[in-house]
Amino acid sequence: MRPEVQAFFDPATFTVSYLVTDPATRVAAIIDPVLDFEPKAGRLSTRSADALLAAVQAQGLTLAYVLETHAHADHLTAADYLRRQTGAKIVIGASIVEVQKTFIPVFEAEIAADGAVFDVLMNEGDSLPLGELTIGALHTPGHTPACLTYLIGDAAFVGDTLFMPDYGTARADFPGGDARTLYRSIRKVLELPAQTRIFVGHDYLPEGRSDYRWETTVAEERDRNVHVGGDVSEEAFVALRQARDATLAAPTLILPSLQVNIRAGALPEPTAAGNVFLRIPVTVAA
Repeated sequence: MRPEVQAFFDPATFTVSYLVTDPATRVAAIIDPVLDFEPKAGRLSTRSADALLAAVQAQGLTLAYVLETHAHADHLTAADYLRRQTGAKIVIGASIVEVQKTFIPVFEAEIAADGAVFDVLMNEGDSLPLGELTIGALHTPGHTPACLTYLIGDAAFVGDTLFMPDYGTARADFPGGDARTLYRSIRKVLELPAQTRIFVGHDYLPEGRSDYRWETTVAEERDRNVHVGGDVSEEAFVALRQARDATLAAPTLILPSLQVNIRAGALPEPTAAGNVFLRIPVTVAA
């Protein structure tokens, strides 16, 4: 079956959020919503999330789930905001517990490393109903330990695991990331039927392209992905990925993002004065 897929592109973080609908029942899910954050001013906005909610309302949809492909390091998630507005359940991979165990001590976050701030933890092979459609889970770690690819009808939502064929693949140098694991996860995705639609989590314009894109197919990725297309071996990919990752700076929003995203998008508790603070760990050079 073929779900309806609407994309919402955030140019500030190059993130693509998706509204996925079962056409028969009008039950919907949102994938990877963005909470707008201006780091220089410390200002949060729900503009992007409100655009998603407006589309849900205008089309008469019932929002059942907010699906997170992983704990993002490049944007804050609006999952908790959408849950509070609609009652939709937040879904993420069960290995989010590993990510929480890594980053809760970094930020001294006052939450338990048990995934309980999310509503549904999915393992590979688990499924959820989306009207007459089914949401399946494919565990695709490598970028992070908790990355999931969501399979809905003829569509696969891969998060950061794969990008458009002319851009390649996700970085694998975050804590818990691993290039060899990423290669094997990508191969699992590329074993899906050739006509499967792939929807990526970001688009960064490669040299020679001026328009943003986010939909491709398994066949196109198999044939043309600049990092894993054709017959690229695991060893060649690992060497390429590790060399490329060594040149990459940390994402601009990694510190605010991770401490919010391991909380499913909820902000830390306000102080007695009613102020909310995000923590920036400081490493003092020797």
